[in-house]
Amino acid sequence: MVLKREIRVKSDGLPKRLKNGRYTLRLYITGTTPKSTRAVANIKEICENHLKDRYDLQVIDLYQQPTLAKGEQIIAAPTLIKKLPLPLRRFVGDLSNTERILVGLDLREEEK
Repeated sequence: MVLKREIRVKSDGLPKRLKNGRYTLRLYITGTTPKSTRAVANIKEICENHLKDRYDLQVIDLYQQPTLAKGEQIIAAPTLIKKLPLPLRRFVGDLSNTERILVGLDLREEEK
C-alpha cells in the first residue's frame, strides 16, 4: 500500500539571491479529483521552469494519509506548503495563478 507519492521535478531560472537555497514543498491532495490533478500539473510546471535542481516536492494524498491533515492543519485541498526556505507559506487551490505562486515562493518580486 502506497502511503505517499514523492515527485521530484527540476528546472533552472532561480534568482541569484536563492541560487544555494533548496526548496522543500508539500502538496496535499485528495485523490485524483480534477482540482488535485491540476494542482499537481501546475506545481510540476512551476518547479520545472523556476527551481531546477533546487527543490524536493512531496505529493501527499489525504485519502491515503488522513491523519496528516490534522498534523499540518490542512482544512482544504489541494494545499501547497512551502516548508523551506523560511518563511513557511501556504497556497490553497489548483495553483493555476502562476504569478501569485511565484511571488509567494519568493521567486518573483511583487509589482507595486
